[in-house]
Amino acid sequence: MRQTRFDGKGSRIRWTESVGAGPARVFVHGLGSASAVQHAHLGADPRLAGRRTLYVDLPGHGISDRPADFGYTLAEHADALAAVLDFAPTGPVQLVAHSMGGAVALVLARRRPELVGSLVLTEANLDPDPPAEAGSSRIAAYTEADFLAFGFTEVLGRVGAGWAATMRLTDPLALHRSAVSLVRGSRPVMREILRTLPQDRVYVQGGRSGPLDGAEELVRHGVRVVTVPGAGHNVMFDRPEAFAEVLAAN
Repeated sequence: MRQTRFDGKGSRIRWTESVGAGPARVFVHGLGSASAVQHAHLGADPRLAGRRTLYVDLPGHGISDRPADFGYTLAEHADALAAVLDFAPTGPVQLVAHSMGGAVALVLARRRPELVGSLVLTEANLDPDPPAEAGSSRIAAYTEADFLAFGFTEVLGRVGAGWAATMRLTDPLALHRSAVSLVRGSRPVMREILRTLPQDRVYVQGGRSGPLDGAEELVRHGVRVVTVPGAGHNVMFDRPEAFAEVLAAN
């Protein structure tokens, strides 16, 4: 485990790391999850062996600190992730990011383009105001006070066992503020950032999730859209061998 400060007040963001050649591959998890849980199993795939790999937990998640006076916005998460890449140092990385982590990765790539060589986004949030049934929307629908008082317990009881297992490792305040920021979206919005970035960009969609909205436009702007049959939102769990193939090819 490695760590560095991220908020100017001594709070630490942490990650686990495997040695190897560069460019480094950096995994970033989704809302209420942890990077090693979501992605470490991919390290056993021979197509991904020998690469320096970092599994980063965003502030408030997993093994990272959870300061109560931190905003947990997409921009603040992106700055914390930049602190990891500045500290490591890694050079331009392949940034592999899931769901909310994908939104954070896009903000980082726009703010600090020298840190990001390529992006692989797995079902990343591209638009604000997701459907009411989305996990982030359900969390953000509570006031912060209500979520801390009883909403966190209610949400844990409603989500599936797999997500609940990692959500229990997330600070409730960080979870709610992260969800609120994700629902609000970035400025410019994540989809616009993805369209205009100069880096190599891949968007991975689970086939069971249905077609990606606006896929044709993204392709026109140089984004490679890959649909993985038989996978849902968690492509890395549903079809790990297919996901590893996408990573190995980029």
